[in-house]
Amino acid sequence: MDDGGGTSENTHLKWSNVGLAFSFILFDAVVSHIYGLGIGSSLVTAGTRCVLQLSVMALLLQKIFETNHPWAVAGIALLLNLMGTIETVVNKSKFRFNHMFPCVLVAMVGSTIPVSVIGTRFAMSVEPFWLPEQFVPVVGMLCGSTISGIVVSVTYVLKELHENRDKVEMYLAFGASRFEACKPIATQALRLALTPTINQMSVLGIIAIPGMMTGAILGGSSVEQAAKLQMVIMFMISSSTALASIVMTGFALGLVVDGEHRVRSDRLDVRPHIVWRARAIAVAAVVGWFKGAWEKVRRLWKRGGEEIDGVGEERERLLG
Repeated sequence: MDDGGGTSENTHLKWSNVGLAFSFILFDAVVSHIYGLGIGSSLVTAGTRCVLQLSVMALLLQKIFETNHPWAVAGIALLLNLMGTIETVVNKSKFRFNHMFPCVLVAMVGSTIPVSVIGTRFAMSVEPFWLPEQFVPVVGMLCGSTISGIVVSVTYVLKELHENRDKVEMYLAFGASRFEACKPIATQALRLALTPTINQMSVLGIIAIPGMMTGAILGGSSVEQAAKLQMVIMFMISSSTALASIVMTGFALGLVVDGEHRVRSDRLDVRPHIVWRARAIAVAAVVGWFKGAWEKVRRLWKRGGEEIDGVGEERERLLG
């Protein structure tokens, strides 16, 4: 990309600038507390995670950029997909099914990697395609958008199979195949998954200036090149999101509605993820231990006070 029209100096941000921006999150948390929205702690936690994760990512990417080796780039790309899979299964999904983790990982890798390789090499004309400064940010953006599509589609599918199971079973009882019975669910799930991407593309350039274009402009690229880059990125995001959503919708329906045309509710899990259940048990155990320890200390303190009072009364009686 050419740098015509770019600035000669870039703004150097300090941690004080980040702290000032974080005050906006604190303001939102205060508003949440005042109006009883119950999302203040989530905002602060998410903001703190954002700072920590981006700081670690900056250090890691700096090493990758300095190495400039294809295997290092491949490693960070797979790591991004793995972390995206964990985030999807553990944190984002309210409904899960058996073997969901490998299914999500296959959908993520099978959509983000091919689209990023083809898009970077041919649409962005990067040679070689694995240049860290170009390839890694593209994979990161595709992973972020793909997670949203997967969560929306899978959540809708599993919610329908859990709450409207009788409707699907009625279709199956009247002789419909599992494909025919689940087609309305799959269609609506994919519509919901792709709607945010469609809405985002429809307002770009008229209402909103997207982050990729803004970053390219701030980085010194010309406005024209930044706009073209944003177009390419958005088309890649839409393609990756659609592919991953289709794959995950097929996995979810294929596993929950088996080959015998039965809705397998035993393969659905509506409980919190085992990580959060284990955390709740651990927290309850720690809190119970502290309560027990505090109760013992309080009893010993009370008993010691009673003994001191008894000694004092005995002394007064002897002296009197």
